Amino acid sequence: MKSFANNEPSGLPSQHAVQPKAIVVGGGGGLGRAVVTELLEEENYAVHTIARDETAPPGGRHWPCDYSDTSITETAMAITEAPGRLARLVICNGVLHGEAFRPERTIKQVTRQSMAHVLEINTVLPLLWLAAFSDAIKYGDAPRIAVFSARVGSIGDNALGGWVSYRASKAALNMALKCAAIEFSRLNESAKLLAFHPGTVDTAMSEPFQKGVPAGKLFSPAYVAQQLLGILDSLEPDGELSYLDWAGKTVPW
Repeated sequence: MKSFANNEPSGLPSQHAVQPKAIVVGGGGGLGRAVVTELLEEENYAVHTIARDETAPPGGRHWPCDYSDTSITETAMAITEAPGRLARLVICNGVLHGEAFRPERTIKQVTRQSMAHVLEINTVLPLLWLAAFSDAIKYGDAPRIAVFSARVGSIGDNALGGWVSYRASKAALNMALKCAAIEFSRLNESAKLLAFHPGTVDTAMSEPFQKGVPAGKLFSPAYVAQQLLGILDSLEPDGELSYLDWAGKTVPW
């Protein structure tokens, strides 16, 4: 791949003597905030946080975004044009339940509205962000990209059934990320994409379901953030999508 300096797209600044960029999408949630905090503590990156609200961990630069198509495009363009090449991109968006719906125990509980909402947040939204940052990935500095998936998205690991919309959304996400991994390896042979299963994390998303979590398996956001960034640091580009859990173990497809 030719050097960035000889292939800068129009509008991008010179990338000399500046820190590489780390971008966290969905940085307003419990786990996203932990990833931002960990990146800031490492002091290796210029950290950019994207979230729906106006608040973010102190430090770095925060970009409020309503996640509309226009807002995604404009936010990604502004961050791409900011100094520094992309080195880390973590997409944390996800939904399991809401005020009007819970994970289904049976397919009889599937509704058009709730399943469409879960697919929108868990599958479509991460892909829109990956597409919006494709130029940043193309010209990135060995970019490592993580998208939050889940073990329940594994078809081979599903022995219980239930949680139909959530399982389907994560399985669909994994296939789409497989396509993205192939594409990004052609854009930038040093890029690497990870579908990440964080385990059960002590956040608002898991709170209604924590009662049945085995001892020692309810993780703090800080612990999972540290594990994730360590895994990203260890990954080598191979043109493939890795599907790993918080311990770095492969999850079956």
